[in-house]
Order: sequence, then structure tokens, then C-alpha cells
Amino acid sequence: MSVRAQELAGTQAIGSGAVAPPPSRTLADLIVDLPDAQIRGSAGLPVSSVRYRSDDVGPGALFFCVRGSAVDGHAFAGEAVSRGAVALVVDHRVDSDVTQVLVRDVREAMGPVSAAFYGRPADGMTVVGVTGTNGKTTTTYLLEAVFRADGRKPGIIGTTGIRIDGRPEPLPRTTPEAPDLQRLLATMADEAVDAVAMEVSSHGLQQHRVDGVRYSVAVFTNLSQDHLDYHASMEEYFAAKARLFTPAMSDRAIVNLDDDAGRRLAGSGLPTITYGLAVDAGIRATQVGSTPEGVAFLADGVPIRSPLRGSFNVENCLAAFATARSLGVDDLVAAEAISSVRGVPGRGETVEAGQGFLVMVDYAHTPASVENVLRAARSLAKDRVIVVVGCGGDRDRAKRPEMGFAATANADLAIITSDNPRSEDPLAIIAEITPGAERGAKERGARFVVEPDRRAAIRLAMSEAAPGDVVVIAGKGHETYQELANGTTPFDDRRVAEEELRRTGKAT
Repeated sequence: MSVRAQELAGTQAIGSGAVAPPPSRTLADLIVDLPDAQIRGSAGLPVSSVRYRSDDVGPGALFFCVRGSAVDGHAFAGEAVSRGAVALVVDHRVDSDVTQVLVRDVREAMGPVSAAFYGRPADGMTVVGVTGTNGKTTTTYLLEAVFRADGRKPGIIGTTGIRIDGRPEPLPRTTPEAPDLQRLLATMADEAVDAVAMEVSSHGLQQHRVDGVRYSVAVFTNLSQDHLDYHASMEEYFAAKARLFTPAMSDRAIVNLDDDAGRRLAGSGLPTITYGLAVDAGIRATQVGSTPEGVAFLADGVPIRSPLRGSFNVENCLAAFATARSLGVDDLVAAEAISSVRGVPGRGETVEAGQGFLVMVDYAHTPASVENVLRAARSLAKDRVIVVVGCGGDRDRAKRPEMGFAATANADLAIITSDNPRSEDPLAIIAEITPGAERGAKERGARFVVEPDRRAAIRLAMSEAAPGDVVVIAGKGHETYQELANGTTPFDDRRVAEEELRRTGKAT
């Protein structure tokens, strides 16, 4: 049974039709976890689907009138009814004769109701939620290997998509909307998945997309500047992450003690295992080594030798190891599984075309992650580090100069280019990056150039590179597209890098 992401008028629904229809459920069955809900109409109505997009409504649907940043779902109640909705979930009465469920917050209600509709599929699984600014994707891939080694059938939900027992499927966003997430979990349950590693974004937490999921373990990797276009402050960003570390959502916690925000979460009240290089970490990494072949260290005395490059991957491996221990997985089994993961799409992924230097594509799109990947590149380089870097449009503007600084402070040559400009002018974005790049160049003696065309920027990097150099193409990682003002166009940094290596005569 396959899960497919289908685009619907600019947004996407997950796996529509992929799950066999659940047993007939009445409206009363679905709102049992909403004790304050008020019903006007019949609570005994049978419900055939749960929907939050009016153009996805069919006969028998329960429609959630969700307030969004741009549109209010209450305005589409009439359309939903005309398409067959038998009941509406609203935060105020609307002009309609169909049954209405009045709640304080429609988004808040959507998770528990969707979970009830799909039979609470997460309840029969071990679900690990991984949150943090960086490291989520890698940690989930490491956990996938741990689950499989422990005899479980694994699933992944996250930035690179869905994986069901190793089979990849597309996913439109890191944390899907609640009805889509519950449908996906139901599909995984139908395929006998019994352990899921899920990336949990701050947006997903603040918008209640994961409400209705009970996490066996909540994992915190780190917190650094990102998403301040959405969150009003770093404190609000932290508070969104912290929701996962409450008894209402999770049974126990795994927390990075090397991170200041992690130290705050360590006192959340959940049973907690801490990890890190700190001397007071519950699971501490010692005898740490980083080479071009990967990282090696002892995790609480247990040897791990991972082919993942960069010292920051020590923390990712520790997070997976600590989670495995909390789930009762044998330490040696966990260590072997973690050591077996050879790579993660778009995370330090190498491009091999016979060139005489290392080319790495990485999803690094925050100042901290750019610094981390460039430090890793420095440890691998015999000569220079070259980075191609930009910033996404319609996203956190405050991080743009800091991205520029991270690039020139840690590389010998930074090529400032476009990432996904979206509705913004690429040159305007670059203009906000360059003050930080100038500061870093002045302090560290690096140089930078501006090339707005991303392909041309990658070509320039390949032309400049020589044996002993390391080239990092940062920002887009696994993505296979570029988002422009006039639409989306195919663009894969990995493929483009290989093409430009051949074009510049550097490939063999």
C-alpha cells in the first residue's frame, strides 16, 4: 500500500485514499476528547472523512474551519457544505443548517478529532519525536537503523519525506497537518510499522498539528536562530519546542546537555536522559575523533565509529544512542546500528565525478549549521574551504547577515547566491547577507563574491576548486527544486554540481 503526496491548489494532502476507510464513526465518537465542545445539531451523525480544505470535501465529511495566516476557513464553510460536509468544527457560529461543533480553537481540536477518526494509530506504536533547530533528520535516520536492528519495522516522517521500512515517499512539510499526519500513521499501522521516528517542527507544535500523538520519547537536539519570521522571539521559538517536553505529550525525554536550551529542558519534569560532551551528561562522549572517514568516540564507554563526517554528528549519534537505551535496546546493538548508517540525503552528501577535491551538498540553512558544516569541511581540507551559500526568501530576515558572517568566518572563499528566493527579489536578499559576509571577511581574511544565479555560483566554485580543497554547497540539501517568484523550477544541487564539474573539465 503506497502513500503519495498530492498537490492541491498550492498545498498538499498526504496519502489521500491510501488508507482503507475506517469503521463508521459518529460525531460523538470523534469529539470525546473535547469535553468543552458545544454541539448544535445531531451528535449521532456518521462521519466518513475529516477535512480542512474545502476543495477536498466529499459526502459525509467533517470540515474544520481553520483560521490561517492569510485566509479564514469559516469563509469556506458554505462551499464545504455544498460539497457534502455533514458537520463543521467552528470557533463561532456560522450561517448554516448543518451540525456545528463549537470549540475555543479549531486547530487545537483538529488533532484529537483526527486521531479518534483514524483509531489513534500512534497508540499501537513506539513514536519518537525529534525536535531542535539542527540534526533532526540525521537523528531520525539513525533511529531507523536502531529500530530495524532491534527487530522492529521502522517508519520516518520528516524533512526529506516519508520512509516506510526504508521505502521513500514524498512529504510536503516537515510536520504535516493533523488529519494528514493521522492518515499517514494509520497507513504505517496498516503496513505493520511499529516504531516511528518523527521530526517535530516548532510550527507543528505551535499549530497543534501533532496533538493527538502520544510520544514514547521526546528528543531535543539543539536550538539556534531560525524561524524568526514566524516566531516573535527566540524565547517564543523555545517555548514552541518545549511543548513536546510535557507530560501531556511525551512519556520521557532525551536532551542535549551541551546546548543551553537543552539544560533548561532537562528540568522539564519528564524522566530524562541527558547526553553530550559535558562532564555532567548522563551519556557522555569521550575519546572523540573526527577524520575524513567519519567520527569515532565512546558513548558511555560503548564504541561508536560512524562514517558521518563532522564533529556535530557525534551529538546526533549520541541522541540516537540515548534514545535506544531509553527504549531498552541493547547498547552494542544500538552502537552497531548507528555505525552502519553511511549517509543521509542532503546532509554532508558527497558528489563524486572523479574530481580531485571533495564536494559536499548540505541542507545547512541557519548560521549555526553553516558554521558546523564548514568546520567539518575545514577538518577535511588540505587546502581551502569554498562555500556556496544563500538565504531563503519569505523567511527569517534577521539571520541573513549572520549567515554571511558564518560563511566568511569559516571558509576561505564564500560565493553568495540565491537559495529559494520565493516572492522576494534575490538581489535584495543578497544585500542583507553581504554586511555579515563583509564583517567575517574582514575579521578572518577570507574573501567573498556575489553571483545571484545559483547554477553559475556552483560553476564558479567548481572552477575555483583545486586538489586539496573542499567545496560545500549549502542550503538546499536534498531538495530537487528552486522556489522562484514565478513558480517552482527543477534544481538539484547534487545533479547541478556534477554537471558543472563536467562542464568545467574537473570530472573524469
